[in-house]
Amino acid sequence: MSGPVPGTPSLLRAINDRAALRVLLDRGPLTRPEIGTLTGLSKPTASQLLARLQEAGLVVLDGVREGLPGRTAEVYRINPAAAYVGALDVTPDRIEARVADITGTVVGEYTLPTPRRPGGELVERLNAALEGASPPGPLRQVVIGVQAALDPSTGALGYATAKDMPGWQIPGLVPALSEGLGVPVAVENDVNLAALAEQAHGAARGHPDFVLLWADEGIGAAVVLGGRLHRGATGGAGEVGYMPTPGAPTAREAGRYANHGYQALTGGPAVLRLLRSYGVRGADFRQAIANAVRAAESATAGRAAESASAQRAAESATARRAAESEARRAEDARAGLRDIAARLAVGLAAITSVLDPGLIVLAGGMVMAGGETLRELVEHELHALTIPRPRLRLSSVEGGPVLAGALDLALDLARAEVFGFTPDNARAGATPL
Repeated sequence: MSGPVPGTPSLLRAINDRAALRVLLDRGPLTRPEIGTLTGLSKPTASQLLARLQEAGLVVLDGVREGLPGRTAEVYRINPAAAYVGALDVTPDRIEARVADITGTVVGEYTLPTPRRPGGELVERLNAALEGASPPGPLRQVVIGVQAALDPSTGALGYATAKDMPGWQIPGLVPALSEGLGVPVAVENDVNLAALAEQAHGAARGHPDFVLLWADEGIGAAVVLGGRLHRGATGGAGEVGYMPTPGAPTAREAGRYANHGYQALTGGPAVLRLLRSYGVRGADFRQAIANAVRAAESATAGRAAESASAQRAAESATARRAAESEARRAEDARAGLRDIAARLAVGLAAITSVLDPGLIVLAGGMVMAGGETLRELVEHELHALTIPRPRLRLSSVEGGPVLAGALDLALDLARAEVFGFTPDNARAGATPL
C-alpha cells in the first residue's frame, strides 16, 4: 500500500498564501515576523509569499513600525482595492445600497426611493442604486436581499406575487440580473440575510442553532441549524407568515397569497388594529407600539407613586380623575402589549416544538419598537406554552441587519474567488449563485 502523496510546491504555496491572507484580514496590518508567527511559517517562506501577494496586487506595504533601537519592521495589509462588492436591500418603497472593499470597509451608501408603481426596468433601478453608492472600482460580487425566496430547483422567485415584486417574475432571474448588472449576483431572502448578520456580529454569535423571527409589516423567520442556514426544498423555510394559526383564516378561505395565517394575527396592520382597540394611537404600528410601551411603563411608575398620592388628602377631585384616567390608559396599553405577545408566542411555540432552538432572535420594526418590554412579555408567553424554554434576545446588529447580512455574504463569495478561501459554512448553501 502506497504512503501519502506529498503536497506539490504549488499547492503548498497556495495553502501558505491563503493562511497569510486570512491572518491579515483578521489581525492586520502585520509585520513579516508577526505573519510568520501567526501562520507558523519560517521567515524566508513568509518573505517569499509576501512578495508573491504584493505582485498579485493582494497585499500592500503599510509603512514601517518602530521596534528595538535602530530597528524598524515593514508593515503589510490587505490591498483594499483588490476587489469591491455591493449589497442591496430591496423593499417596495426603496432600494438601499452599500458598497465595501475586500477588507469589509464600507466605502459608499445610497438609498433609491421606489414608488409602489416604479418606472423603468428592474435592472435599471438596481444599477441606479449601486451607482448611487459610488463604488471606486468594478464590483466583483453583488448580493440582493428581497422579500421573497428563490426556488433552487427552478431559479424562480417564489412566496411573492407580481404585485408584491413587480419586474422580478422573469425566467432565469439570477443569470438575467448578472448579465444586466455585469457582475455575479446572488439573490437571497431578506430575513435569511438578517440571520447571517446576527450570526456573524449580533445576538446569535456563537449559537449554532437558532431561529430569527422578523416581525414588521410582514412576518418571516430564518432557521440556522448546525451553524448553517436552512433554506428548504423550495427556498421557503421560514416563511411562517403563511403558517396556519388558531384564530386566523387559512389559505383555503383567504386565498394562497392573501392575508391569512400567522401574518393575519401578527403583521403590522393587525397589530395596529389591535392596539387601537385598546385605545392606543399611533400613525403606524411601530409608533403605536412605542406609545403603548411608554404608557405601560408609566403604569409601573404610577403604582410606585400610588401610596404617596393617597396621602394627599387635599388633592382635588379633578386631579384624582385625571390620574385615574391615565392609570386606565396605562393598564389598557399593557393589556394590548400582552395580547400582541400572546399572538407572537403562539407561532413561536409551533416553531419551537418542531425545531427546539436554543435561541430565538427577535428582529424587525415591531419588536424593536417594543424593546425589552415586549421581548419579556413574548418570552413569558412562550415559556407558558412550550416544554423547551429557548432564550429570546433582541437583534443587536446596527445599521440594518438585512443590508449587513447581504454585505457579509458578498464579501464571503468575493474572498472565495479572489483569495481562494472556502466559503463560510453558513453561507455556502446560497443558491443559485
